[in-house]
Amino acid sequence: MQNWYGLYHKEIFHFILIMIGDEEQAKDLTQDTFIKAFEHIDNFQGVTSDKNWLYKIARNVTIDYIRKKKPIRFMVESFTTLASRDNCPEKITQLGEMEEQLYKAMKRIKRSYQEVIFLRKIKELSIEETAEILDWNKTKVKNQLFRGLTALKREMVKEGYEYEGK
Repeated sequence: MQNWYGLYHKEIFHFILIMIGDEEQAKDLTQDTFIKAFEHIDNFQGVTSDKNWLYKIARNVTIDYIRKKKPIRFMVESFTTLASRDNCPEKITQLGEMEEQLYKAMKRIKRSYQEVIFLRKIKELSIEETAEILDWNKTKVKNQLFRGLTALKREMVKEGYEYEGK
């Protein structure tokens, strides 16, 4: 448990940041994730990897935060895409133009798409690991990833990015 923070805090922070777009709050929720993990370490049975267990806790902590702080927005995002005009704080200016476009496009797609894209494509977790973290079956992970990538591509094209893929 002692090494978990050192090993995973950056990954957990970035996962939360993608979900809420607020750097300071993401730091707080990252801390809350590790506190919750410490408090419930007896529940960790080793069936999953420690990293996946932490991602699952981070997701739940973040969703709880969103529900409490922005209940109407949470409900809307649960059913449809809500265009977010929020820019990531100062960090966005440090990103390259492509990364900035990607971040802004990610904020305009459904949260479930954001989560699956982050876990599968950015963190390169397996379908099985992603399903475990999100409490989905493997088919849902594949479907949501396909739909999410399609939605992300559509958003990037709206912003003037020219898609050069297949």
